[in-house]
Amino acid sequence: MNPDDPRAQRTRARLRAAVLDLAAEHEFGSITMSAVARRAEVNRATVYLHYPDLDALVTDAMDDTIGHVARAAALCPLDSPRDHAPEPLVTLFGHVAAHATLFERMLDAQGSARFTARLRERLTTELTGRFTRGARPAGHADVPVEVHAAYLAGALTGVVAHWVSGGRRTPPEEIALAFWRLFRA
Repeated sequence: MNPDDPRAQRTRARLRAAVLDLAAEHEFGSITMSAVARRAEVNRATVYLHYPDLDALVTDAMDDTIGHVARAAALCPLDSPRDHAPEPLVTLFGHVAAHATLFERMLDAQGSARFTARLRERLTTELTGRFTRGARPAGHADVPVEVHAAYLAGALTGVVAHWVSGGRRTPPEEIALAFWRLFRA
């Protein structure tokens, strides 16, 4: 199968849309490849032609969302005051709120380990790039850049998981500010 073939691209798009629709309706652990095939109106074998398992499919389907979150995290100006969350961080939590059901289902105990790892990896990569280009918080020169980035990526992933699993009673602006205060501590 040629992944550049327009037919393959259309099929993959249908599969991604189908799994996201199902994830919005059902717990991730209850979704099957057969259900995805039915929703996408393709043969079950076609699903396996494109994706080895449900985890790979949902991670691919959420890749744009993961990228959006990672880029927003890397855009935060480090000189913002402790009591004012930077706009990219507020945007990040707003984006998570707009996709909260999917984030909750992907990050909970029955969710997708591959999604969680991919989110953390993309955040680490974006932050490492930013830190390498010189935009790194002061006072951490004795810590390797990659370790610093991985630490922050893990913290942000943990806060997002906690927030979406807790019913999101805290508005995005407030959770962004809480994270920023921890970051600036």
